[in-house]
Amino acid sequence: MNLEYFTQASLAIQIHIVVAIAALVFGIIMFARPKGDQLHKNMGKLFLLFMLMTAGTAIFIREINEGNFSWIHLFVPLTFFTGWQIVHFVRKGDIARHKRAVTGLFFGALLIPGLAAFLPGRTMWMIFFA
Repeated sequence: MNLEYFTQASLAIQIHIVVAIAALVFGIIMFARPKGDQLHKNMGKLFLLFMLMTAGTAIFIREINEGNFSWIHLFVPLTFFTGWQIVHFVRKGDIARHKRAVTGLFFGALLIPGLAAFLPGRTMWMIFFA
């Protein structure tokens, strides 16, 4: 592991990595715990905040594609829309759709782009494998 790549990365990348890892940890804990209690609700709020911060910082990460957005940036609007769905469905009491939205956000907007972050040449690849 080479943390020099992390410390030399832009502030946007550093924040992005930290909040994405926090979202991953909170997401795993939430899936493992009982649902509906106050701790679940508080952790869910933090999970969503971390996901929105991850998406927000991604807007400023464009080093790989010569300053342009890349395919991975498609997850930014997906994250914001799904975040809205998560809140909307739980407020309506539609827990089944809330659960599907959270699961979709976790797998579709956190794990898939997270795995893509480990492609050769990207910061996570450099931190772990360079």
